[in-house]
Order: sequence, then C-alpha cells, then structure tokens
Amino acid sequence: MGLYRKITSSLRAKLLTMFVIFTCLPLIVVGLISYNKSYNTVFNNSKAATMMLATQLATDMDNVFTDTKKLLELEKNPNVLHFLFSQTDSNLDAREILQTMSSYRQTYQYDSVLNITMINLYGRGISERKGVFQLNKNALRNPHFEYLIQNPEAVLNIPPDDSASLDPLDGFLYKNHNIISIVSTVKQRVTHEVIGFIIIDVDDSIVKQFCDNVIIGTSGFFYVADNKGNAIFLPSKAAHNTKWTQNKTISSIIENKNKEYVDSSEGKPEFIVTSPSMSTGWNIVGVVPLQEIVEEANSIRQLIIISVMLSIIFAITLHFFVSNRLTRPVRILKNKMQLAASGFLEAKVVLAGTDEISDLGNSFNIMLGKIRMLLDKSINEQQEIKKSELRALQAQINPHFLYNTLDSILWLAQSEKKDQVVQMVMALSKLFRISLSKGKDSITFEKEIEHLQSYLTIQQMRYRDILDYEIAIDSSLYSLLILKMTLQPIVENALYHGLKNKRGKGLIRITARIEDEDNFLIVIEDNGKGISEDRLGQLRKDLMEPHTPKETGNEVSGGFGLHNVHRRIRLYYGESYGVQIDSIESEGTIVSIRIPCDWG
Repeated sequence: MGLYRKITSSLRAKLLTMFVIFTCLPLIVVGLISYNKSYNTVFNNSKAATMMLATQLATDMDNVFTDTKKLLELEKNPNVLHFLFSQTDSNLDAREILQTMSSYRQTYQYDSVLNITMINLYGRGISERKGVFQLNKNALRNPHFEYLIQNPEAVLNIPPDDSASLDPLDGFLYKNHNIISIVSTVKQRVTHEVIGFIIIDVDDSIVKQFCDNVIIGTSGFFYVADNKGNAIFLPSKAAHNTKWTQNKTISSIIENKNKEYVDSSEGKPEFIVTSPSMSTGWNIVGVVPLQEIVEEANSIRQLIIISVMLSIIFAITLHFFVSNRLTRPVRILKNKMQLAASGFLEAKVVLAGTDEISDLGNSFNIMLGKIRMLLDKSINEQQEIKKSELRALQAQINPHFLYNTLDSILWLAQSEKKDQVVQMVMALSKLFRISLSKGKDSITFEKEIEHLQSYLTIQQMRYRDILDYEIAIDSSLYSLLILKMTLQPIVENALYHGLKNKRGKGLIRITARIEDEDNFLIVIEDNGKGISEDRLGQLRKDLMEPHTPKETGNEVSGGFGLHNVHRRIRLYYGESYGVQIDSIESEGTIVSIRIPCDWG
C-alpha cells in the first residue's frame, strides 16, 4: 500500500513505472516463457538421455548374461546326464564332459567365465578347475538349491555376497575374484525330474565395468540394485557411501515400477532413473544431482536475468533524462504547495516560460493571496462561534439550577422558615454573582470552590437529612484557572441521582490534585445508590455523543450535567480532556474531571 501511494503521488514515479512496464514487462514475459520452455526441453532431453543410457546399460548387461547362459545347454549333454544320474565314477564320462566344456569355451570365447560346475543331488560333482569331487555336506540344504527344487524352470543370478556358498571348496578357487553365479537345474529327459544343478561362475568385472565406465554429468553414476533396492554393484566413487546400500527411496521406485524420480528427501534434489534387466532380474539405477542435468537451463535463466536488468537500467536512465525536463517545474510547484499546506502562505512560485505549468504557478500565487484573506476571516469567525457555543452551554446550566433552587425557596416559604429563606436567597445571590464573573469563561479554582460551597449551602438547607459534604483541597491549587460552573453540575448530579434515592444520610466528597506536570485532576465521590452496569455503559456512550441528552421533568434522563461539563471542557481545552465516570451499584459513584494546568 505504501509503494502504491508513493508511485501514484509522484509524476516522476509514474513515468518511471510506465517506462519499466512498457519496456521490461514484455521482455520479462517472453523471458519467463522462454525459460520455462527451455527448462522443460533441457530437462526432458536430459531425462531422456539418462533414461536411454540406463536402458542401454541394462540391454548390454542382458546381452552378456544371455550369451553366458548358453553354457546352460550343457545340461542336455548325455554324458552330463549320465554322470549326474549315475552313482559310480566314470572317468570316461568326466573326460567327455570336460572336453565339451572346453569346446564351448573355444566356440563362444567366454573370457569372463571362471568355472563351470555340475553337482548332483548327492553332492557328487565335476568342475573345470576341481575335476570330479564329492561335497562334504548335503547339497540340498543350500537355500539356492532348495529354491530350484521348488522352481525347476528358474535360473538364478546370484551376486558375489551370496555366490560364495556355492563354491565347492569354500572360496579356495576364487581368492582373487568376486564372482556372479548363474545356477540352473539339470532334469532327466523323460521324467523331467531334477537330478542335479549346473553352476556357471562369472567374474563380476563384467558388471562392474558398466558402473565404473559410464557416468552421468560430472558427479552422477550408475549402479546395480536387486529387486528390493539393495545395491549389488556400486562404482568406485560410491563404494564407500552407505546411503545407496539399502535405500528405501530406490526400493519404492522399483516396487512402483517408476522409470524416473526426483528425490528431495535429503539435501539437494537428485534425479534418479531405473531400468530393469530382464535377463538377471536386477535393476540399473542412475543417480545424478538435479542441478547438473538442468545446468543449461540455469545458464539461460542467468542470461534472461542479465538482459532484463540491463533493460531496466536503460529504462531508468532514459526516464531521468526525459523526466528531468518535464518534471522539474512541477517539483518546484509541488514544494511550494507543500510549504503552503504546512501553513507558510508566503510561498510564492517563480517559474520561467509561458507554458501551462507557468500559468498554474501564477494561479497558485493568486490563490494563496485569497486564502490568506479567507483564513484571517475564518479564524475570527471560529473564535466567535467557540465563545457563543460555550456561553450557550453555560446558559443551559443556569436555568436548570435556578429552577431547582427557586423550588427549594418556595418550599421553605410555604413552611414559614423565614431565616432559612433569607439565608438561601443570600447564598443564591452570591452564587450568581460569582457565576457571572464579569463575562469571563474561566475563573480561579478558589472562586469555583466558593461557588460550589454556596450551592451546597442551598442544597443542604433543603436536604439536611440526607446530605453531608466534604471539600478537601489544598490551598496551593486555588490560583489554577478553571471553566466556571464545572463542579456544580457534577455535584448536583451526585445529589439528585445518587443520594436522593438512598436510605439514610449520604456524603459527597470533593478532592483535587496535580496529576502530572501538565494535567489537573478533580474527583467528586458519593456513596449513593450507584449506577447499574447497563446504565453506566449508556452514560459513557452518551459522553461520546455530540448532542445533549434529553431532559424529562426535573430529572436528567441522559446525564445532562455530565454531558454539558464534558462537552464544554473538550470544546475549550481539546479532545484529550473531559469527564470520566466510574460506579458500583449500591456502593457509590466517582466522577473524575481532567483539565490542563493553567496558573493564570
């Protein structure tokens, strides 16, 4: 809101805004569209390239394993079937089997195949490296063999961590190698009954080379995970990072068969792609910081930002060059107008030229002259209005009080109390003499107290059985000036609305004190019947109203005295002064009058 006000209040700001909007806004819009388009294009192309690379790695790995699994055809060899089914050693069968293995190697060039092993259900086996051997433990207790017995058509691809359990010499053959074991069943031709197992041990370097030789961006990499998301083969750069060993995010991606995913769960966002290997059941997983694959889009964004900033600088420079000539006379006129608005009506404008702004300056000078004349006239009129309103409010009190006093004198005369009538008339005469105060609006606090004592003398004569009063005011405050007839209406209100309807004798107590350096506080307390909460709220609301409450007979239904005093004080001294009322029903009422300190 403040920025909008600043723009709309300045011609120069408007011109600047116009230049920026019409020069930079189209460029910003085009830049945002271009950035969004380029970002999506670059991101999609990078995703597609990364996905293609992952798919290619999965395909290459499938080709290697598919080619290697051709060795599983050995299970169909009659010599193999006879060897595994027979319980007796046959050197001829063993030689034939080893020669067949050798011919397969020469035909397909299996450099990565380290060993081929065949084992029957009783632990009797043959391998290229070991020859004929007998296991010293029950082969069927091996979990992989147990699974194949239950699923004879399956082919297992066992990673290095699990393949050691299939080594007939418990790791002796492969001390310097980590192996991947491809395991399948050997079945009898006629009955298709499982009679043994064929194990192909492959050097794991055929998979590791895919992870180590292929990278994404500058820090991205590929690794191989099983169908649960656990890492099987990690590249050298990630080998010591336990984050990828068992990653729940990767597991979720694989389970949901997502091909791509942006992971923001830890640190900077990472782009992850997966591609399944159909031959092995494993997954190629690619991981790269998202920032790297959108690096080109970020370069475009920087270029757009630089272009927009240069355009804004150009627009601002052009604005200052053009607007300085247009707005300088306007600024001079504005400054003079501000001086005039602050009260300095001698601020004349001197502008060279004959254009519209110069004419406006001359008109402004003429206007200031007329304003000075009207202001002087208005000040005089306002002073007279203020005096008239104060006197009108003062006049509202006198008849009201006079009516009540004359009513009391009439009552005393009817009761033939001549001395009291004389005393009351003398008090009334003294009271009116002080209230006239030679036409002045304010009198000393001493005179106001004397006026109040005359009033209380009159009222105590009438209400001797119910009224008692106490004035406890330090004489050092007597020289303070106060609006005349300030205390009497409040005391009258306390008498008629507080004590008159109270059983037994009541007390009105008047005190005063200096509240601070600037304010003077007068407090009128009574122990009358008090005011209900609803009525108190209405009285406080009435004090804020500009009109005077209506009168009903002799009773002031709307707090006439309170409202009159409050309004006169605020009219004379200002809005921060006036009357405040507090009361507790059945306990009494406190009225506080706050006025400024005026020592005359």
